[in-house]
Amino acid sequence: MTFFETASLIFLIGACVAAGVYDLYQRRIPNWLCILTMIAGLAAAPVEGGLSALNSHAIHLVVALIGGMLLFKLGAFGGGDAKFYAAAAAWFNLGKGSLLLMSVASCGLVLLVIWFIVRRMQGKPVRRSSDDPGSGLPYGVAIGAGTILMKLVFN
Repeated sequence: MTFFETASLIFLIGACVAAGVYDLYQRRIPNWLCILTMIAGLAAAPVEGGLSALNSHAIHLVVALIGGMLLFKLGAFGGGDAKFYAAAAAWFNLGKGSLLLMSVASCGLVLLVIWFIVRRMQGKPVRRSSDDPGSGLPYGVAIGAGTILMKLVFN
């Protein structure tokens, strides 16, 4: 592994952990974190596979952003989650899009089970309360974990 690959991996892991922590404690993922993660992913693409890789990574980013924004519009996903997922998608070529989606979804399922158990143990309702923005599932944790898993296992 080259110095650049190691540095980019460390950056991606840090960004994913930061997104998860922000979402867990504030129920939002800052735009600056999404933008930095996206730029770094697109910058890493040509080093990984030349200029054609940059095109594939950029297309994956756009497809993920459109899908995330549709889910946001339907109320199934937060805006920060949609933007951070798209930023994470910038780190992978379009051919790995379904693997990233499955990795994040699998981590989301684990997160959901843990979240359900913790909420029950605390005596809190499982449903999201419109009065409490902190009662929703912090899906940024799953996006970060799934992205790290994807980068370490399938890249």
